[in-house]
Order: sequence, then C-alpha cells, then structure tokens
Amino acid sequence: MTLQPRPQQREALPFRMDSQTPKLRSVLVERYVTPLREGGSMPAIVEADDLGTYVLKFRGAGQGVRALIAEIISGEIARALGLPVPEIVLAQLNALLARTESDPEIQDLIRASDGLNVALDYLPGAINFDPAVDVVDSDFASRLVWFDTLVSNVDRTARNTNMLMCKKQPWLIDHGASLTFHHAWNGTVADPAKPFAPSSEHVLLALASRLAEVDAELAARLTPEVLKAIVALVPDCFLEQAAADRDSELLRDVQAHRAAYVNYFVARLAERSRWLQGAIDARA
Repeated sequence: MTLQPRPQQREALPFRMDSQTPKLRSVLVERYVTPLREGGSMPAIVEADDLGTYVLKFRGAGQGVRALIAEIISGEIARALGLPVPEIVLAQLNALLARTESDPEIQDLIRASDGLNVALDYLPGAINFDPAVDVVDSDFASRLVWFDTLVSNVDRTARNTNMLMCKKQPWLIDHGASLTFHHAWNGTVADPAKPFAPSSEHVLLALASRLAEVDAELAARLTPEVLKAIVALVPDCFLEQAAADRDSELLRDVQAHRAAYVNYFVARLAERSRWLQGAIDARA
C-alpha cells in the first residue's frame, strides 16, 4: 500500500480529473480511539500512520460493503458538484487491533472488517447541523436537495441531517444510506428516473427554491467521463464482495459492475426532469 501525503489544510477539496485516473489516498489504521454510537453501523474515530484522525466506516458492519461503495460514489459525486465533503480515504485495518479493545461488540466488528475499509477526515470541533440554528442560503439548499435526490439519499432529514458545522461551514457526511437501488439489483434498474419520494422529508427542502435554476449547471458537471472516474475509485474487492450474494453474471465482472453504476447515473440524468419535478412538487 503506497502512502500519499496528507493534505495540510481541512478544506472542501475539489474533485479533480487529471491525466491519470484519480485515486483515493490509502492509510493504515494504527489505533482505535473511540466508537461513535450515533449511527447504526457504529463507526469509530481512529488514528492512522499519516498522523491523521479519521472516522472509520467498517466493512463488517450490518450495512455491509454496499454502504462503503455508496460512501465513495455519492461522496465523490457531491465533491464533483462543488459540495463540501471531508476527504475520503481507503483505510487498511488489521484484525489484531481487536486485542486492544475490551468491548466484545467492537472486537467482533474489527475482526469482521479486517482489510480494506473507508474513512473520512475527522473534523475537530465540528458539531451537528441544527436546522433551527444554523443558516444556509437557498442556493446551497437547492444544490443539496438536487444531489440527494439524484443519489437517492434517505438520510438527510430533520431527525438525522448527516451534516456537520465546522468553522461556520456545513460539511456533508455519511452517504452509506444512499444508492438504495443497489441493495437489490442485478446490474439494471427498471426505472432509473423514478421520482424519489423521501425528498419530501429533506431537512432543507423548504429552503430549496432554486432547484430548477441549478439543475442544468449541476447536471453538466456529471459527464460520463466524470462518472467513470468516480466509480473507478471503488476498489475491486468491494465490488467483488458486493456481487458475491447476487445471481448476476454482469455484476461478477468487475468492469461490467462499474459500467452498471455509470449507466444508471447516465440514464437518471438523461431523464432528470421527472425526479426533479418530484422534488419541486414535494416542496410545493
């Protein structure tokens, strides 16, 4: 595993398409610090060999590897749209770390997640976004509702905003519950442009008055080339594990599996007027 330099400043890193295929940085988890028991998957704060602190999402958690795939794809789509997401890295976890933990549940989780996992840069001092206190403008709200509707993110409600405020800036976290379609698919989706009913529960829907205005600009950012580059960030082993319990020849081929994600988003964007109107109607 090749280590890459850790960024010195915490800022909303842009998604870049260089001459070479972009890659996620890789880190080695050296210490389990503390669990975050707010989420169902019980992520944890960990320290890595690049001297960074991260929020680790476990491959062995109940949601399985598809939650990690969603974390990467949706998180990097958000970044490509200019939305603020903490840096996403691939985190190598050694099951031997379980010996340093006294909680049997945590021990089991570490052992089940031996190998490659996903982590997000930890934002010190960040607090949960409170819609009754924290202020965002209609442009940000519209872009966020558009994005969450595109990726079918069910986890951005007033009960669970999955946003943090750090230095007066909102940050998007926890996209493991997005891409709901891939939990029961064989590589194709019958109606990729289907309106997303949970948009009506979105925490910022009332503020999203510019959905129609931001639509063309956001869609233009997600070209097939950008989508291919984003899906290429998903490790082969994640796709192989996700295909293991599916009776699908298509998904068992890693490259075809990647292409299936790209094809889904291309089709969803091509007919986005339907799901966009659904969000607009929900707001009305």
